[in-house]
Amino acid sequence: MNSLFSNNSNNIEKSKLIIAGPCSAESREQLFSTASQLKDLGVTNFRAGIWKPRTRPNSFEGIGFPALDWMSEIKQTFGMQITTEIASAKHVEACLKSGFDALWIGARTTVNPFLVQEIAEALRGTNIPVFIKNPIHAEIGLWIGAIERFQKMGIQQLGNIFRGFHTSHSAPYRNEPKWKIGLEIKRLFPELPLLCDPSHIGGRRDLILPISQTSYDLNFDGLMIETHPNPQKALSDADQQITPADLKLILETLIVKKSTFIEEDLKHKLIDIRSEINKLDYQVMEILSKRFDYTDEIGRLKKEGNVRVFQLSRYQELLDDHIKHSEKFEHLDKVFIKELFELVHKYSIAHQTKINTK
Repeated sequence: MNSLFSNNSNNIEKSKLIIAGPCSAESREQLFSTASQLKDLGVTNFRAGIWKPRTRPNSFEGIGFPALDWMSEIKQTFGMQITTEIASAKHVEACLKSGFDALWIGARTTVNPFLVQEIAEALRGTNIPVFIKNPIHAEIGLWIGAIERFQKMGIQQLGNIFRGFHTSHSAPYRNEPKWKIGLEIKRLFPELPLLCDPSHIGGRRDLILPISQTSYDLNFDGLMIETHPNPQKALSDADQQITPADLKLILETLIVKKSTFIEEDLKHKLIDIRSEINKLDYQVMEILSKRFDYTDEIGRLKKEGNVRVFQLSRYQELLDDHIKHSEKFEHLDKVFIKELFELVHKYSIAHQTKINTK
């Protein structure tokens, strides 16, 4: 992806791909003001939403097709590469005619295999980079499916954008950053660049820096950040947009850490510690195996006594006891213990169910 989307220069970390620009194209003046300031920072990849899929019909839904000409002017005037979100074959056709350098699929589109297929077919035979945002909800299968549909159409230059997931308990974020899902996509598709969209994850300007730093620490390949010359007056997502001056400060503050130790003594210490961790992991597996032996024995007793497998009161008692017991240990967070034993209980029930159906 970086071979087509130009590396940033000047004071911006060259190993990371930075895409910036307003949430929405609102006017020619607004786009030119933003692009001019970003170009001075060394940002060469410019984004703007032309068609905005909004929840409510009375919200600003983008300028639409007239903004294509403004974006083309940005490209010609500043030598920047331009990208926007597409949600239909019509959008694809219009953007290709207008000379866009990359496109992205939004979270609301990724959830719809029919739309993804339509867009992928419209892009068949092209060589334009396409970024795919994760779906709104934490359903990794939809994200994988969207990637595979574009691959099946022969689209060679793909990338992914992690923008978090809508949940009922996402505070303080707009969209909860379930980082493990982004990292799983990176594991499954290591050849595809993975960018972070801290604007949509945070939903607030003050969260963009810490979210961006976390993505750097997790070895994401770059950032897509919404940037506006006057964020308070933005027609969409005003709270999560920043000025180009703020973007400059953020990019200068971000730390790109080393991928591995260079000093030999630290390398040896790391190897020793990892060896000890492996030993502990093996012990954990051995203990879990013994635990499931007892689980199976309980399952056989339940079958013999004609007792149902799942017992809610026992399950709640186990969770409460283990969470309370975890307070004795420094590193055992209550949420971690709850999730751990929910998973253990899930497989214990599966074991017992299998025994009862034999």
